[in-house]
Amino acid sequence: MSPEDQRAATADSIASGEWYAVWTRSNCERLVAEQLSAKAFTPFLPEMTVRARRDGKSRVVHVPVFPGYLFVRHAMDKTSYLEILKARGVVRILDGGWTRLTPIPADEVDAIQRLVSSGVPLLPHPYFREGDRVRVVEGPLVGLEGLFVRERSNKGRLVLSINLLQASVAVEVDAAYVEACQPRHVM
Repeated sequence: MSPEDQRAATADSIASGEWYAVWTRSNCERLVAEQLSAKAFTPFLPEMTVRARRDGKSRVVHVPVFPGYLFVRHAMDKTSYLEILKARGVVRILDGGWTRLTPIPADEVDAIQRLVSSGVPLLPHPYFREGDRVRVVEGPLVGLEGLFVRERSNKGRLVLSINLLQASVAVEVDAAYVEACQPRHVM
């Protein structure tokens, strides 16, 4: 196959490929993205700007939106899979194993790409689903635990229950003020 044919085949596989999440070693996201790009893959490393303080000086730095992860778009075959795993700093492609790859829906990656390219400030936010047990970490309700019920994108309700009475009470909380609780281990 001529170099021109190889480039055309690579372009076709990229256009028809799906997105996959690649788990990297800590602080290796950019290194992995560069290596994959050099191997004709299409990596996407979403980054946001944050203020960092080092040596007493404040500066703006770029950090990954999802620390430890990046995305790669490719029509995956076994050879491509192995080439990605060979990149220095790669832990694995999520959902492990060549036969069990799970692509990420293109609309989810497209939404992140639009956010990053828009230039609007991004803020990290914990991921919880409705019904997850959460703990309030800021504000007058610090330390309270309950179930999180999402009402709006940035607000939710913290539901506190008294099981014996089979009764509950809810309070509206800012989603930024809660964190997921560690599951309790029953002995």
